[in-house]
This record gives sequence, C-alpha cells and structure tokens, in this order.
Amino acid sequence: MAHQPPRILIFDSGVGGLSILEQIRKQHPHCAFMYASDNAAFPYGPKSESALVDRVDRVLRQLQLLTQADIIVIACNTASTLALPRIRSHFTQPVIGVVPAIKPAAKVSKTKVIGLLATPGTVKRDYTQQLIDDFAPDCRVIAIGSSELVALAEQKLRQEAVDINTITPIVAPFVNEHALDTVVLACTHFPLLTQELQQVLHRVPHWVDSGEAIARRVGYWLEALALLPSTCTQPICKSYFTARTQAASDLHNTLAHWGLGDVTYIDMPYSPS
Repeated sequence: MAHQPPRILIFDSGVGGLSILEQIRKQHPHCAFMYASDNAAFPYGPKSESALVDRVDRVLRQLQLLTQADIIVIACNTASTLALPRIRSHFTQPVIGVVPAIKPAAKVSKTKVIGLLATPGTVKRDYTQQLIDDFAPDCRVIAIGSSELVALAEQKLRQEAVDINTITPIVAPFVNEHALDTVVLACTHFPLLTQELQQVLHRVPHWVDSGEAIARRVGYWLEALALLPSTCTQPICKSYFTARTQAASDLHNTLAHWGLGDVTYIDMPYSPS
C-alpha cells in the first residue's frame, strides 16, 4: 500500500518564502508542500513585536488544523527572530526558523566587510546584533533595512517588471563600499531579487542566504522522525492565504508554475491592537 508523503508547511507573511521552498524541494522532492502566506497582515516588518508574536501564533494554529503538517518552517526572518520560542511551546511538530546567515557570511568573506540586507525590524533587533557579535566579531557589517525591496519581490512574483533604478538608491551604501565582498540576504523575499541586485552590485562575489541550510535542517528532521519517501508519484502541494485580495489572485499563475496552484483562502483579518 502506498504511504503518504511527509507534509512540510512553509509559512511567511508574503511569498518570499518561496525562495526557501525552492531549496527544500531541491533536496527533498518526495515531500508534499503546503505554502502559507499571511497576506492579511503583510508586511510584518513595521508591526510591534507583541502584535507580531500573537499573530504568528494564531495563524499557525489555524493552519496546522488544516494541514496537519509533519514539519513547520517559518520562512520569515522577522517572525523567526521573535516568535520561535512561543511557537515551539505550542506544537509537538518540529518548528524550523530562518535567521540571518551571518555565520556562513563571516566564513566566506575575505575582506571581512559584509553587507546585511534585511527588513528594518530585523536590522534593529537585538537578536541580529547578537549574531554579529557571536559569529562575525572580526567583520565590519554594513546594514541596510528595506521594506521597499520586499514589495518589489512581491511585484516580481506577480510577473510585473522591476525597475533596476528603484533598487540602486536602496543599496547605495553597498555600492559606495569597495571593500565589501559578501552580502547576506536576510529576508526570504530578497533571494527572489538576486538577479536584479547582482546587476547593481556586480563587484560583489558572495551572496549568502539561508535556503540551503534550512533545507538541510528539514532533512535532519525527516530522518529523525523516520518520515520515509513517498511511494506516490506526485505529492499533492497546496497554498493558503489569509485574505482574498487582488494581489493574491494575481499570483495564481506564479503559484501554478511552482506547483502550488491549488489555492485555499482562510478568512483571518488582521486587526492591530
């Protein structure tokens, strides 16, 4: 009898987590993937820490009722750096978070000048500074916090053109720093703009994100939980949104391309306290 594939829930405020999904799928194609976007509360970056923790906890509880996932991936740096302890206390399933890839960046950098590209909240967070202190004490880290790049990545996924001229002023501090040789993409949206960023920062040889590391961590839990490869030829994959919006509808073609064309809307409006 065919057994069901391991179920992986990948959660983000928007669709930047598709960059994480891509890496997990490369390493573990036998899994069934559920991609969830809390678009009703998008973007997470400007929200207060307490409101964000409450929101992530509430949405993930509802999603887990629907998906019955074996492994949960919070594919959002902002949510991961704040909500992981609380989320992990509420689920028996492994919960994997995404944090800025400071440690591998410090290892690969030759000049020890690193660019950190993140959301404004991640740049300001004590957690991020602690990563720098722990893993890159001998490096100079130039940080840029941008919400506009998040919106541009979502725009690109809706198959709208991205103007390179809108990116150049955002990353100007990197352009003007000639010793910089490594950029950390510390938001899951940003790998979706790698091509555009590299056009602007063509001198930078090293680009680091968390996708491959997260995929390896998923592999660890698949083995630890003895979640065997499926005998199904094509695992079913689905996507979920917390609000039915035009922007979400505009993503349907893109989601179908990613094998996530089965879309479910769950009504979870966001009301800031």
